[in-house]
Amino acid sequence: MLFKKMLRDISKHKTQFLSIFLMAFLGVFVFAGVGGESVGLEVNSNNFYQDTNLADGWIYSANLDNDFVDKVNNLSSTTQCERQLVIDSVGNFSNDPDITLHFVENNTISKFYLLEGEELNISDADGVWIDKSFADAKDLNVGDNISFTFNGITVEKEIKGIGYSPEYVYHASTASVIPDFNKIGFAYMSYKAFPMDNVPYNVLNVKFDGNAGDYDSLLSDKLAGDYNSFVEKAEHSSVSQFSEEMDQHKMMSGIFPVVFILIAMLILLTTMTRIISHQRTQIGILKANGFTNTSIIFHYVSYGFWLVLIGSILGLIIGPLTLPQLFYPSMSATYKLPSWQPVWSMDFVYVAVLMVIMSLIVSYLAVRSISNENPADTIRPKSPKVSSSGFVEKIGVWKRLSFNARWNYRDAKRNKFRALMTVIGVMGCSALLVCAFGMYDGMNDLKEWEYSQINHYDSKLVIDEDAITSEIDDVAEDVNGDKIMESAIEIEAGNIKKSGSLLVLNDTDLITPTDYDWNKIKIANDEVSISQKMADLLDVGVGDTVKFHIMGSDKWVNVTINKIHADPISQGFVMSTDKLDDLGLNYTPTSIVTEKHVDSNYSAIKSTSSMKDMTASWDELTESMWLLIYILIFFASLLAIVVLYNLGLLSFTEIEREIATLKVLGFKTGALRRLLLTQNLWFTAIGFVLGLPVGYYILKIMWESSGDSFYILPSISITNFILTAIITFALSIFVNLLFSRKIKKLDMVESLKGVE
Repeated sequence: MLFKKMLRDISKHKTQFLSIFLMAFLGVFVFAGVGGESVGLEVNSNNFYQDTNLADGWIYSANLDNDFVDKVNNLSSTTQCERQLVIDSVGNFSNDPDITLHFVENNTISKFYLLEGEELNISDADGVWIDKSFADAKDLNVGDNISFTFNGITVEKEIKGIGYSPEYVYHASTASVIPDFNKIGFAYMSYKAFPMDNVPYNVLNVKFDGNAGDYDSLLSDKLAGDYNSFVEKAEHSSVSQFSEEMDQHKMMSGIFPVVFILIAMLILLTTMTRIISHQRTQIGILKANGFTNTSIIFHYVSYGFWLVLIGSILGLIIGPLTLPQLFYPSMSATYKLPSWQPVWSMDFVYVAVLMVIMSLIVSYLAVRSISNENPADTIRPKSPKVSSSGFVEKIGVWKRLSFNARWNYRDAKRNKFRALMTVIGVMGCSALLVCAFGMYDGMNDLKEWEYSQINHYDSKLVIDEDAITSEIDDVAEDVNGDKIMESAIEIEAGNIKKSGSLLVLNDTDLITPTDYDWNKIKIANDEVSISQKMADLLDVGVGDTVKFHIMGSDKWVNVTINKIHADPISQGFVMSTDKLDDLGLNYTPTSIVTEKHVDSNYSAIKSTSSMKDMTASWDELTESMWLLIYILIFFASLLAIVVLYNLGLLSFTEIEREIATLKVLGFKTGALRRLLLTQNLWFTAIGFVLGLPVGYYILKIMWESSGDSFYILPSISITNFILTAIITFALSIFVNLLFSRKIKKLDMVESLKGVE
């Protein structure tokens, strides 16, 4: 009988119970969906790294001889090492693609992952194993021949295999932030395929025990001066870029369950409170007919239990099957893994169980007080709350307030819990909206800042490594461009080492360093400026001295920081050619930037990209991030609607008798609507104001999870503020209008009778 009663009650209050079901479903759905995608990325990449035995670190040196390898092997922490010659080459195609060649001594560390063809054969001097993405772009197949040119030497090999490499999960060229596999690729060959007898190995892949910092210190102590640099796995460009992407998705999946669980429980509490308030007489009759308090408690607790349980189970099933498929197309275009499968985690079950347990607790709290009353008291409607005069009512200004203000103040004072729940609900919704619009603004600002405020050129021409100075000067003169030098560097301050970039400006005004407010910073010829994000990572400031070296060189130089600039995507040093010369380093231009749109081909130029190409690449790289932002905006708006509507229902239920009394006294529907609207706007305003700092804090956490490469400080723009306010207050007013019909149809006799 009680089960049938529960079904009738759920049907009668279907809107509220549908909201509970949806919040429970969406909470687990989004958490398990985004979580299944982020956990899947982690598991799939870890499996890939494990299957290919990805190196723990890379030691770079101009010439790695057998003696050096023996020294590394003799280090106590070293468990395995393997030499490679890694060299840049140009493929024999019309667009001269850049292909990074790996001549390997063995294929045991950072192994080539075969997809088609035969396994890499160290004894095969005629075969080459190439990048699948490049092979697809160029329509290459196993058995085709391909030739490469490097250092004036051209070699032709037969494609024996096609696959992936753990060192190229993320692979981008200097001309683009996303990989264009028609222009870049990699290939693996046996050391016997090298056209000379002695292979000048320049990279040593190492596996070691312990942490990377200790191993780096061990290398510095034992082999200082014998090698150029050491890069640990976490600092490798491919590993770090993919790791930062995973961190962003993990952070997003962690925000949703907290908000959705709180909102779902808030709606459940308000709905159960409303139902129990309306069913006092029914509960009293059940008690009078012999139903125990325990059976009544179990009856009302089961309302939320079944809905939350069903919603959670559906979320657990549907989430990982659907949401990851939204992200994978854009992710797989940028990152390369052999498997893109969502992974189910027990954390999803824990969240679902937590939500179900909380639903039991919340429902119990709603019914506990009335279950302890005797049948005679329960049958009668609950007497209205009586509040005594407080401090505010006793001050002189109280009598000057309007009836509307005084009535709403006393009503909120009598129903403190309802007021608190309304404020918390609005606060959560406005916080998510602030965060969502803040991320939207941040992504647009980042693009505008980097590709408009800092970089003012139209075309960027990447100089070929073999180009001579006269050829470079001729191209620069022909396009009326400025030469710049960009290089990867390693910076050390104290015990902290970070990989970064070096930008050497040759008196160009086409690239202007700025501060965070986008104001231009003038860097004198004798000054060095460090990016704010790098300064924060190294814990240094103006006046401090740090040391760095250019990747591929073992020459470390000390520099004193003179200025700090801000850059959204490039972290490191900016200096002039004069300062570089003072440091004893050679100025080697790597690019030419120009205001002209260049589409001509030059023998000294490896590749040309326009600002339009760069912004298009940026849009493609951030596609998955935009998807996360749109999901957040949608669910934040949905939450606002659901929360405000349900709290409005509860508010109307609790003051139904007061509204009926005012109608009897002659108050018109319009006046009563304004009365409710005033209270709604009060609570909405308080929740909105409190939601701003919460949203700012969530936004800060999101940006901090973007990794070491990106520098975005959270900010709430005027547009963000206005949009959040409009949505929040518009929904509040809309909800108030929904109750106008209830005021008109209110049965005053039923609402007023029975309270003795």
